[in-house]
Amino acid sequence: MSILWVVLGFALLVIGGEFLVRSSVALSFKFSISKMVIGMTVVSFATSAPELLVSLQAALSGSPAIAINNVVGSNIANIGLVLGVTAMIGVIVVDKSFYKLNWPVMMIFSIALYYFLKNDHVLTAIEGGILFIGLVIFLYILIKKGRKDTNIEEVDEALAVVSSFKIFIWLAIGAVALYFGSEWLVEGSKEIARSVGVSEAVIGVSLIAIGTSVPELAASVIAAAKQEKAISLGNLIGSNIFNITSVLGLTAMIKPIGITEPQILSHDIFWMLGFSFILIPIIFLPRKLQISRRKGFFLVVAYGIFMFLIFTKN
Repeated sequence: MSILWVVLGFALLVIGGEFLVRSSVALSFKFSISKMVIGMTVVSFATSAPELLVSLQAALSGSPAIAINNVVGSNIANIGLVLGVTAMIGVIVVDKSFYKLNWPVMMIFSIALYYFLKNDHVLTAIEGGILFIGLVIFLYILIKKGRKDTNIEEVDEALAVVSSFKIFIWLAIGAVALYFGSEWLVEGSKEIARSVGVSEAVIGVSLIAIGTSVPELAASVIAAAKQEKAISLGNLIGSNIFNITSVLGLTAMIKPIGITEPQILSHDIFWMLGFSFILIPIIFLPRKLQISRRKGFFLVVAYGIFMFLIFTKN
């Protein structure tokens, strides 16, 4: 039965990703906001919803290791697995705003999360509030900057005349499909993991993290296949920022999240920081502002090494 839930979850996540990409491109036409900004707001928020629900439920039910490791593992999967697979489908051309704004902000929030957790082994309500306020400031800057960029790339012209009502319906369908798809995938993955005797922390950083990253994978692969590369990269970076600031930020504001598994600070979070940092040399070497298929393969291999170490250590 758990395998059936996993299969159904994957199907819904692919459908949800398709509707989110459609509505995102339509919004970029309607409001003259760049697709990168749309990818980092609308798509990122919707695809981060599963992480928020899983982390909140885990924290409230007394499983803080799942709450934190879900976000840490999902951020690693977004870059190592999702970005890697997307790049292997087709070369991703990187916009300059990536290293001027998006990447530095992601690194600042990632380092801030590490500092908050290392300081007293608890992500407090105040610290969660700081992260969330940081997100609001970032989105304000992003949207203000995006409105000045009216140069929208060639996309399906039919989406330029889509009504606001239809866009709303597409967003709703996408969000609902992603929600139920993620729920079924996570539940099926947890049952499979428990049947082979894996710890809660490992479940959070591996299977649940992958499960909640499937919306990003579906949305990014579909966007890449349709040549919407700006949305592919913007969605992933935006999702990582949303995961830290809104998922952990909001969860900590509702209930402080304590560290119960030492490997979160001694191992897992350093992999998250490493995957985030390595994006800069990847996009500049050897060819500037490109993530080639070879680089994508390197990211996927690095993610495979991370997963191997997670399971062999535990």
